[in-house]
Amino acid sequence: MRLRKKWWARPEMEKDYKVIFAPAELAGKWREVFGNHYPIHLELGCGRGSFITRLAQAQHRINYIAVDMQDEVLVYALRKLNETGLENVRIVPLNIEKIGEVFAPGEIGRIYLNFSTPWPKKRHHKRRLTHPNFLKQYQAFLKEPKEIWLKTDNEPFFLDSLDYLREQGFKEEYKTFDLHGSDFRENIMTEYEEKFARMGITIKFGIFKE
Repeated sequence: MRLRKKWWARPEMEKDYKVIFAPAELAGKWREVFGNHYPIHLELGCGRGSFITRLAQAQHRINYIAVDMQDEVLVYALRKLNETGLENVRIVPLNIEKIGEVFAPGEIGRIYLNFSTPWPKKRHHKRRLTHPNFLKQYQAFLKEPKEIWLKTDNEPFFLDSLDYLREQGFKEEYKTFDLHGSDFRENIMTEYEEKFARMGITIKFGIFKE
């Protein structure tokens, strides 16, 4: 989805230390960024930041990195963090295709993929964030056991993602085609998820480890 350009967004973000504009320079040094030895978890495609803000509020002893490529949504994620006073989140404006350059081996403890673009046309499947091309990048910097949490409203994308993950050696720790009707109690809703729930759309969810 193309967003209207907000020319004020980048200057506002540049004034805040919580936004990291040269993340590749910090590979292997992210503990220093946060100033502690807590685990670091990563959300790829954070949007306006509701999920990562709620998660960080609930888990103060975990550090979070939120990645998206659009200033127009990241600036609102930053404002949410500042409204809550959270210090355990950093925002990274980045094309996720370059994520493999940002972290050292074993630096990240978990990845969240929430409502990633499903790219339904076959010729675009390599752009999916669950495609093996991306999974191989994640595997290079995830700490063992390598863990991915996947959430989507799109069943064909979910089914294909299950195959991708199996092919790359990930095992299903948990899987449901109806998250809100399941027994899973650790869920934190995203903005998209709240919208889909109101529409009666079931959410597909899985936890995968290698």
